[in-house]
Amino acid sequence: MIPRPAQYLLRFDDLCPTIEHEHWLRCLPMIEEFGLKPILAVIPDNQDTELILSPPDPMFWPLMRAMEAEGATIALHGYRHLCASRGESLLPLHHYTEFAGVPEVTQHRWIREGRRILRGQGLNPTIFVAPRHGFDHATLRALRKEGIPLLSDGFARVPFERGGITWIPQQIWRPVEKSSGLWTICIHSNFTRAAQVDELRAFIRDHAAQFTSVDRVLAEYPLAGLGTIERLYEAWTLWRVQVRRARRRRKVRSSSSDKN
Repeated sequence: MIPRPAQYLLRFDDLCPTIEHEHWLRCLPMIEEFGLKPILAVIPDNQDTELILSPPDPMFWPLMRAMEAEGATIALHGYRHLCASRGESLLPLHHYTEFAGVPEVTQHRWIREGRRILRGQGLNPTIFVAPRHGFDHATLRALRKEGIPLLSDGFARVPFERGGITWIPQQIWRPVEKSSGLWTICIHSNFTRAAQVDELRAFIRDHAAQFTSVDRVLAEYPLAGLGTIERLYEAWTLWRVQVRRARRRRKVRSSSSDKN
């Protein structure tokens, strides 16, 4: 059943000790002000130079532990965030990803090692967030073997089970008012401007009672495979996102060509 009114989850991606501190600090007061319990997608061993934006923050890991203690959900955000594989993802949104197409034994090792690193920092990752939405059936099998039963991704309007994993959909990247369904808003704080944080704060203020948590979602939603209507909705939404991204890439290439 599609819930009415809509419910919202908040997810922060690309978290690691070298995040853009100033941008991240814009978000923290908002989380505390409204008592939010977001998904915190933490990279266990970041090697992506594009995410080395500040000196390593010695307070990063204590902050993650404190936020988890307050009800946030820690997500295993890949392993090293090095997206070099051209394998086809179950959600084909990017040409290069970290996991899709990589041999299953390697994926299993990365997930096991990533979870070990986060646990070594006193965290308990229970959900997986694939960098660039890149994962395949081998990823799902590796997650099952490593005891991570949840995935934050997909374009349905309700959580569902697929491949032995519970999917909690993630469909939007900015606050958008919806009439029904469960919607995860994914925020990349490293690249979020002050005006965007203000927009998000205003949205949360107006819809505070509709924000939920992973624990509540698992307790309140019956989990099963998707019915025919919802599978069609999922496929249609994925197609729309693919079209928008393709148009955006063409626009960028055209703009670059014009400059040359």
